[in-house]
Amino acid sequence: MRTARKFTAMAAGLAVASLALAACSSGDTGDDTGSGKSEEVEVFTWWASGSEKLGLDALVGVFEVQNPDVEFVNGAVAGGAGSAAKDLLQSRLQANDPPDTFQAHAGAELTDYINAGQVEDVSALYDEFGLRDAFPADLVERLTVDGKIYSIPSNIHRANVVWANTQLLTDSGLDPAATYATLDDWFVALDTVREKTGRTPLSLATTWTQVNLFETILLSDLGADGYNGLWDGSTDWSSPEVTDALADFEKLISYTNEDRDGLDWPDATQQVIDGNAAFNVMGDWAVAAFEEAGKKSPADYVYMPVPGTDGVFDFLADSFTLAVGAPHPVGAKAWLKTIGSLDGQVAFNKAKGSIPARNDAKPEDFSAYQQSAMASFGQDTIVSSLAHGAAAPTAWANAISDATSKFTTGGGDLAGFQADLVAAAAANAS
Repeated sequence: MRTARKFTAMAAGLAVASLALAACSSGDTGDDTGSGKSEEVEVFTWWASGSEKLGLDALVGVFEVQNPDVEFVNGAVAGGAGSAAKDLLQSRLQANDPPDTFQAHAGAELTDYINAGQVEDVSALYDEFGLRDAFPADLVERLTVDGKIYSIPSNIHRANVVWANTQLLTDSGLDPAATYATLDDWFVALDTVREKTGRTPLSLATTWTQVNLFETILLSDLGADGYNGLWDGSTDWSSPEVTDALADFEKLISYTNEDRDGLDWPDATQQVIDGNAAFNVMGDWAVAAFEEAGKKSPADYVYMPVPGTDGVFDFLADSFTLAVGAPHPVGAKAWLKTIGSLDGQVAFNKAKGSIPARNDAKPEDFSAYQQSAMASFGQDTIVSSLAHGAAAPTAWANAISDATSKFTTGGGDLAGFQADLVAAAAANAS
């Protein structure tokens, strides 16, 4: 059964600068772009390479067909999980130099932008574009803050996925089709890979990928209700159950590659693609990397929910905002319309490996993995990703990231790690 948890705790009396959406249909149409087009839109993302860029390129192709008079200005900034882009974006917003629209993870990550009055309420566009019917009702509820909606999602991703190399599992004497009900079962398989092949049992990369792994272990050990409780205060970060999850995370780190901190997610995924690592935990954007490498499932790779999380969908969504003070509101509105459109979502998600947020996309238009993700999203319990901005506001997520990095690079002080997480919750929970 699908569950929905509305993101609340937004500051009362939020002062968002007014930018009349009605003006978007009758705004400036003067040609100041030098391109012969009457309008432009600067779209700020972190989709600068790999499958993410392929997805953006596909989306831009649809946008240009739908809006031949609007020039697309690519504001992509490279950096894993958007860290570099977010820093630059914040500098621009504080300098009153916003892009027209910018990418953000749907959910709690938007809190700071909303509280700072940097994004517009786009609820009226949901009505104009028919998105309340096109998107699942509980997704719309997740995007609603105090009765308002501040972004339009382009996709749905799942964070709690294990990817594995079929041949390396076979060489280890493991059944590639096997799944693992518990983390303890998975530990046995990880030990087997190490003993039989000497290869890396579990590939891992830089800090944000470690937080992605960490959240799935919390989800596995605490269950969906316990995991959700970490963010609403009903689960105690100092509890023995959290201690057990931290111990499992520590054990998983012992199976990973020592050069992890110098890598980003494509590097860790590539280790599985090349057969140098057996398993990797990564969001389902990884499927595009396997496909781009010409790999087929199940002959070359297999996938499964992180052990202990079957029946739970660890959710995140890339979404787009309308920036307060957007220089080109006509172009921004056109981009947001494409983002929410069926054609835009189909083209984008087929390239990126995610699934459409819309409920009218046809599963048969997508890969076998994406079809399985569509089915899971429709029936599983939905929880919100920590590493990708849905579960906790930015300051809290950053504090957990810092604590995780300190733990994985500093010799593994388990008690200190838990103390830092408790302190982060105390400082940021509301």
